[in-house]
Amino acid sequence: MITITRRLEFDAGHRIPNHDGQCAHLHGHRYALEITIAGEVLQHPGSSDDGMVLDFGDIKRLAQENLVGKWDHAFLVAKEDQRVVTFLESMPNHKTVILDEVPTVENLARIAFAILEPIFKLAFHERLFLAAIRLYETPNCWADVLSKTAVKV
Repeated sequence: MITITRRLEFDAGHRIPNHDGQCAHLHGHRYALEITIAGEVLQHPGSSDDGMVLDFGDIKRLAQENLVGKWDHAFLVAKEDQRVVTFLESMPNHKTVILDEVPTVENLARIAFAILEPIFKLAFHERLFLAAIRLYETPNCWADVLSKTAVKV
């Protein structure tokens, strides 16, 4: 088994409503999302995917369609943060993503994993699996989510 990782970046705003520091304020980040896929190297002589676990473009396409495109240049807000939800709803056509959880980097990484894991599983008929998500909130701060399968490997 081998892993490959594709990195994608997006910009989004958020706030941590009950935080006792700077993150309680409306602000944004240039997030970087690393998606790690695990599987066997394909042996398809003469085929475009010969020698690959998966084409990096396929990772990008699936992540863009199902997550990054929805979160990029959006405001990620917890449904419990009712004052901000109401404010954002007052702005016509504002790109807002209302989440069940507070948008910490830890929760966003878990949400991203929960969204992408079944998509990769279905798209590639369990030939490979989402092994990990790493979400950088800043260049020096990130959260990792590892699949239960990857932890056992």
